[in-house]
Amino acid sequence: MHAMKHHTVIDSPYGPLTLVADDGVLCGLYMTEQRHRPADETFGPRDDLPAFAEATDQLKAYFAGELKDFTLELRLHGTPFQRTVWDRLRSIPYGETHSYGQLAGSLGNPAASRAVGLANGKNPVGIIVPCHRVVGADGSLTGYGGGLDRKRRLLDFERGTALF
Repeated sequence: MHAMKHHTVIDSPYGPLTLVADDGVLCGLYMTEQRHRPADETFGPRDDLPAFAEATDQLKAYFAGELKDFTLELRLHGTPFQRTVWDRLRSIPYGETHSYGQLAGSLGNPAASRAVGLANGKNPVGIIVPCHRVVGADGSLTGYGGGLDRKRRLLDFERGTALF
């Protein structure tokens, strides 16, 4: 039996965000033109679920600079390794960045930075699971599924250096 998916679309300073829930639990947050974005027809019907209201409230507070840590229940679909990486992403503090190598090292496998990068790129819940906080070893803004411009703007916003 397949879980029932629903979605909604909300506005953000980074363009429309599509929220997807699986049996009422948030499992996706996708930006427009995002790499690895599933086909829209997989998102299920548009709906106003309680999970979306809570996510929308927390995202609004985040974009207003009032929330630094999301406390949403998430259902992340991926391989065990991907889920471990996504879990670890949630421990990178607001306004800070880690390199792919640091992230791989924190998972006990310093040589896995490429695999960490691939898992990072397939993160199904952008912003809330802060894959934008992972940068190249030299601090460069390497790939970001939502686009480098969005990554730079999110990091500048969290560092308090955003120019809107």
